[in-house]
Amino acid sequence: MQTQELAAFVRRPRRIEELHGLHLVANEHPFAIIKTVELEKIDYQNFATDLLADRQYLEDYAELCGIGDVWRSILVRQIGRPDGVLVLPAEDGCHIEWAAYYQILRAN
Repeated sequence: MQTQELAAFVRRPRRIEELHGLHLVANEHPFAIIKTVELEKIDYQNFATDLLADRQYLEDYAELCGIGDVWRSILVRQIGRPDGVLVLPAEDGCHIEWAAYYQILRAN
């Protein structure tokens, strides 16, 4: 399981652009990536432009996710890309309740 310090989670974002804006420190939470889902470019673009659509891959891994001291989330990214979206599915499991932009920070 891969862990990072903090991510700024947004409740029910519609598009990926909503994850890039300014955010409150209160929305930053420690997280762990419990599953990575890699999508083809066209599928990732579709995901990024409508984050609230039902997705089978979210439902498949929803029971592994949860909010606690560490937010256990799914990383959805495009194949071959290090960045993506951290996702916590809603109670029904097939669409997003919370999401955050994820990017690996490289030391110089």
